[in-house]
Amino acid sequence: MEPITVKVHARDPISEAGVASELRARPEVRVVRAPNAEAKVVVLVADSVDEDALTLLRIVQRQGAARAVLVAGRLDDGDLVKAVETGVVGIVRRSEATPDRLISVILAAAAGEGSVPPDLLGRLLDQVGKLQRHVLGPRGIMFTGLAPREVEVLRLLADGLDTCEIARKLAYSERTVKNVVHDVTTRLQLRNRSHAVAYALREGLI
Repeated sequence: MEPITVKVHARDPISEAGVASELRARPEVRVVRAPNAEAKVVVLVADSVDEDALTLLRIVQRQGAARAVLVAGRLDDGDLVKAVETGVVGIVRRSEATPDRLISVILAAAAGEGSVPPDLLGRLLDQVGKLQRHVLGPRGIMFTGLAPREVEVLRLLADGLDTCEIARKLAYSERTVKNVVHDVTTRLQLRNRSHAVAYALREGLI
């Protein structure tokens, strides 16, 4: 199997060198250091999920190619949500970051799978539920980012109905249906209604 390319970032050089050294001893990965070197997985080592750590995670997410794994000393419930929002796919407590554990999380990240300690996963799901109930729900938005009527319209578009048929079926005006489609395509930066339907199906939103 081709070794997975990994970059290690840490605020202090001792932590960065220590983690990189542990990983270099493993045949499953290849640690790269050059600034322009591409990596499949980026491992960020941080004492806490502060703004500097979040900024780096956002940069990794914007670059798109690498998947981010966070090794953190302290993780409270708010930190979990912030880390996940930046696109982190693997989370490891610093106290549990043995070479075997890190390799396991890196391999999972490279395969597109998520890894979160079981107790943190429960807390994360609880935070997501609270967000839906107390923030998104009262505004008529689901966690998918789509309002219920937007989902209804996209489902009917996927079924092949045109604007007039959707308006009749949902008891909306045709103008309302057009506005819903326009809002979705604009917000999600989609080209047209066909693209909106394809996106919603691919993302499992409908």
